[in-house]
Amino acid sequence: MIIVGVGIGPGMMTQEAGEAIGRARLIYGSKRSIDLAREYIGPECIVREIGDYKGLSSLPEGAVVLSTGDPMLSGLGYLPGRVIPGISSLQVACARLKISELNVVPITVHGRRMDPEAIASVLSRDKSVFLLTDDSTDLEGLCRLLEGRGLARSVLALTDLGYPQERIDRGSTASPPRAPGLSCVLIGPL
Repeated sequence: MIIVGVGIGPGMMTQEAGEAIGRARLIYGSKRSIDLAREYIGPECIVREIGDYKGLSSLPEGAVVLSTGDPMLSGLGYLPGRVIPGISSLQVACARLKISELNVVPITVHGRRMDPEAIASVLSRDKSVFLLTDDSTDLEGLCRLLEGRGLARSVLALTDLGYPQERIDRGSTASPPRAPGLSCVLIGPL
């Protein structure tokens, strides 16, 4: 199996990823990842939208699994097989904001329970936190907790990175921006 990062938006796929997709005979992916890879998919290729992520580890050896962004950043890189990296939301966010990735600690709360203690620990070391969020993320509650601990920081919500409607909304822990759905949130001394 090959896990291929298709990048976070149109035109953000690496040449290696495009070539692997072009050689594939069987591809699995989310609707979004298939849409991002569509121009590279050959006419003879069988393409299946993923319905059950739990069954992915049992796919045939020659299958290509598409992962939005980079498979190793909250993606499908845990699956067995070779991984071809993609351009991640972390890379794009840091490029847009002109901040070094070395000063940012990524934490995903997308589909997971948020650990406010881990986030506070990172911020107390003067690092920034990069959160991958979803609809269940309580950003306002997290910001209240951080304010209560004396960890007032800048908060930026980055939505639709890599797409024409990309937005970066700025705020603070005292007045956080709205981070709808699947968003990236940067909290720190920015």
